[in-house]
Amino acid sequence: MELFADFLKGIDNPDHRARMEEVFAWITEKFPNLKPKFAWNQPMFTDHDTFIIGFSVSKHHMAFAPEKAGIARFADDIAQAGYDHTKELVRIGWNVPVNYSLLESMIEFNIADKADCSTFWRK
Repeated sequence: MELFADFLKGIDNPDHRARMEEVFAWITEKFPNLKPKFAWNQPMFTDHDTFIIGFSVSKHHMAFAPEKAGIARFADDIAQAGYDHTKELVRIGWNVPVNYSLLESMIEFNIADKADCSTFWRK
């Protein structure tokens, strides 16, 4: 994932870097039609030039942002997975496993929900 190489190099903890590499590789393999993009200092994936999901990292967690609609649709599943969330993003502690099934459902939801979207963000 050459586009995200500088972002990944900026993650000092090698375990955290490896986890982000794993998540990006999983998305690339599972959703080959999504286009990686780096904007607003964040790695993200788009479909027909519309935002699908973005990522960020901090000292204590990784986070992904599926927009408010994705959070609202999956709020119960996010809580059941044990993840903290706001209206805009989901936080996963570095010591907590990634629920790939939930991530897959959220990405699939955004792809389907934004199929006719002609803007980058939902309006």
